[in-house]
Amino acid sequence: MLRITDLKLPLDHDEAALAAAIVARLGIAPHELNGYAVAKRSYDARRRGAIVLIYAIDVDTPRAAELLACLRDAPHPSGSKVLPTPDTTYRFVGQAPARLPLRPLVIGMGPCGLFAGLVLAQMGFRPIILERGKAVRERTRDTWGLWRGKVLTPESNVQFGEGGAGTFSDGKLYSQISDKQHYGRKVLTEFVAAGAPEEILYVSKPHIGTFRLVSMVEKMRATIEALGGEIRFSQRVDDLLVETDAAGTRNVRGVVLASGEEIRADHVVLALGHSARDTFEMLHARDVYVEAKPFSIGFRVEHPQALIDTARFGPQAGHPLLGAADYKLVHHCRNGRAVYSFCMCPGGTVVAATSEPGRVVTNGMSQYSRNERNANAAIVCSITPEDFAPYGDGPLAGIALQRHWESQAFTLGGGDYEAPGQLVGDFIANRASRAFGQVLPSYKPGVRLGSLDAALPRYAIEAIREALPAFDRQIRGFAMHDAVLTGVETRTSSPVRITRGDDGHSLNTRGLFPAGEGAGYAGGILSAGVDGIRTAEAVARSLLAAA
Repeated sequence: MLRITDLKLPLDHDEAALAAAIVARLGIAPHELNGYAVAKRSYDARRRGAIVLIYAIDVDTPRAAELLACLRDAPHPSGSKVLPTPDTTYRFVGQAPARLPLRPLVIGMGPCGLFAGLVLAQMGFRPIILERGKAVRERTRDTWGLWRGKVLTPESNVQFGEGGAGTFSDGKLYSQISDKQHYGRKVLTEFVAAGAPEEILYVSKPHIGTFRLVSMVEKMRATIEALGGEIRFSQRVDDLLVETDAAGTRNVRGVVLASGEEIRADHVVLALGHSARDTFEMLHARDVYVEAKPFSIGFRVEHPQALIDTARFGPQAGHPLLGAADYKLVHHCRNGRAVYSFCMCPGGTVVAATSEPGRVVTNGMSQYSRNERNANAAIVCSITPEDFAPYGDGPLAGIALQRHWESQAFTLGGGDYEAPGQLVGDFIANRASRAFGQVLPSYKPGVRLGSLDAALPRYAIEAIREALPAFDRQIRGFAMHDAVLTGVETRTSSPVRITRGDDGHSLNTRGLFPAGEGAGYAGGILSAGVDGIRTAEAVARSLLAAA
């Protein structure tokens, strides 16, 4: 088959127009078009009121070989290209032998651990997955306990439990990672098999939403178990068993659970997520190589979704193919910091995302419909390990920084998991807010208005204060007075990297496979799932080599 890329059509074109455009681009007769499928559909909204759809189309025609020879490198006025359709079929690196001395362990059942466990199970390795939190529906009840009742369950919340932090998010399924082996396609295909809409296979910015993710995660769990995998909930790993051989090489030999039970294993996947702070501390104490890494801190901002839709789409706002508008913004500040939007949730809500008592953390979430009244996004300032010095030294100092500002947010919010907030206009003018205006915050348990000046380091406050008017020049109304800032967003990514080699093993501990967001190798559902697949392959290669 052939793939035509960058094929552009008006937003409201009909089905016949797409077929006609394919025939015209290839220079073939209509009867020579046997069929076609949309491989990708995106849009170009740079000209408001004249938004165009951009397609990549896989075409079936008997003249495929001839056309490839003629058109592959031939320029075309539309900018479209003709290439062979890539083979995105996933192929396993091997199959487990009939007997294995020890089963592989996967610690954590967020997107990374879920896909590591799934692929290992599909290869016949019967993994054991240990999740410190609860099954997804029990976890959902506990999460609502914080949102509605101000009661935190430390081991079952937005961060911990089946599905990981991605379950309570917008369910975004796109990433900027390099994926030449099409692992992302494997992730999307498995999600569709678990109940996701098929459109995620071709729309440019696919998303699922929290409610759909819950049932999908359950179906994927059932698949793993049907293939011989074992999933154990409420099983926190408190220690790592490591032996050093005669050559001085450190080797994993298993884990110790909070209950005191030991599980022997020579292959352990660390798919911890970015909030497993106690596990990071344990790994550091066991001399596993860990280093500090940059991340970002800031606030959540909420605007009327209608404002964002109009600013981005103009008179075509509300078109069903466009949906709720998103945005991506960045500003380089005079103090040398970068401020940018992160995890933008169209038509969503701001959620309480702490996992530790006495701390406030915010995050964003959307349902598949994205039909809530507010748009929200994190507006965050980049920080580096050099900024961690006031809070401690060593590779875990970033955790101390996070905890400091999360505790400060808890105090500013009144000490009952309400979050501190301020209107954007008042924040820019450096005056405390007293009453909400047009925008009502969505964060539960609630937002306490005041000043956010004491909610983040001075350099972050100055940078965000400078960035908001700059963003207004890109999206008219972004700095509207009544938009609401809610603090704090501290868990944009892991504050540490559990460094690994090219073979997937920890740099200094054989058999330990750091993976996903917590290890510093992913950022979001898709990239975490892809890293889980890569890590499963590394584990399989190691197991097969030892068999």
